[in-house]
Amino acid sequence: MKKITYWLPWIIVVMAFFATALSFLDRQVLSVSIIRIKEDFHISDVEYGFINTGFLISYAIMFTVGGVLIDRYGSRKGLGISVGIWSLATMLHGWANSAFHFGVFRFILGLGEGGAFPGAIKAVVEWIPKDKQALANGIAIGGSAVGAVVAPPLCVYLIDVIGWRGVFITTSVIGFIWVAVWFLLPKKEKRAEVPAPSEETKTEFWKNFSQILKIKEVWVFILIRFLLDPIFYFYMFWIPKYLNEARGISLYEIGNLFWIPFLALGISNMLGGYIADFVLRKTGSLNKSRKSIMGVAALLTLPAMFVQLLPSATWVIATMALVFFAHGLWITNYITAISDLFGKNFTSTVIGFSGSAGAISSLVINPLIGLVIASFSYDPMWIYAGCMYPAAFIIFLVFVPKIKRLQQF
Repeated sequence: MKKITYWLPWIIVVMAFFATALSFLDRQVLSVSIIRIKEDFHISDVEYGFINTGFLISYAIMFTVGGVLIDRYGSRKGLGISVGIWSLATMLHGWANSAFHFGVFRFILGLGEGGAFPGAIKAVVEWIPKDKQALANGIAIGGSAVGAVVAPPLCVYLIDVIGWRGVFITTSVIGFIWVAVWFLLPKKEKRAEVPAPSEETKTEFWKNFSQILKIKEVWVFILIRFLLDPIFYFYMFWIPKYLNEARGISLYEIGNLFWIPFLALGISNMLGGYIADFVLRKTGSLNKSRKSIMGVAALLTLPAMFVQLLPSATWVIATMALVFFAHGLWITNYITAISDLFGKNFTSTVIGFSGSAGAISSLVINPLIGLVIASFSYDPMWIYAGCMYPAAFIIFLVFVPKIKRLQQF
């Protein structure tokens, strides 16, 4: 029992890793299965666009609402219920018979998945000591990259074996198993250093919440996600199309290559956390620890500006791997900086606000990307992608001059 208690915090982190992996796996099942589904139900591209829009709307809403509720009730209930909701939504996809059904179930999926990252980070803040939180955050959010790597080949294989309906049901069962294991783990109250919130604490939470949007640093984190999230969605949604149309790469070859950037992302999520924690232990400075890694990450994104000049698709994939690697370094330390400033009571709330901002900007900007590409070329998007991380880092340096716990938190 003592061994279990000793390892319990890291078991929680591993569970958070699998939660974010399931999040990306479940949301990508439809993306892979849609070819067969469109044949069965004659779903048009316009209808498919509305189906995905339903997910983005509910996801944007629940990133904030989920973050607030998870800060209020804790990661045990918050993350467990979130995974349960999106697993149920995934199962319902397997019984859909029309575009309308998929739209409704996709909306429900977004309601659940909006709590994935706030819940995972909340678990880290609740269980892991400060000097190891960057590594733990990297592991927790690194699951998303693993889910993105595994989803395409796994789904293609399962569709041939059990059909697209079976894929949705199978992945949902995995989610329900996760929920069962999660609630069987000992509660955090068993750890004396993490007491259950008192009524006074809960009252203070809502009092502070009413003031949180008045804090400058909150808006800095919101602005950064608003500026950067559309870039990552551009990479996810448009790069395969770019490789096919501009570089002449077949869809089969894209499937064999596009997992490489996501693998780089998963590695850098964990490596960025490990290095940041190492710097923190050596220097004792949160400021140096977080900002040094974020600065390096911002510089590593600059080659994106020159993608159009690269001689081959191999170089494009290599550059994308570098940029995804940089994003992993960035996002791990960005999220950890939020927990550094706002503590365990408001970390998920601020992550929720910023995540919603990113989802909203992506919802608005992604349709405009098509217009830019059609009217000009991919060049403006590559330039934007290469410039914005350094710009965001400058904003962060100017408006968050020192990373330390804010007095009101």
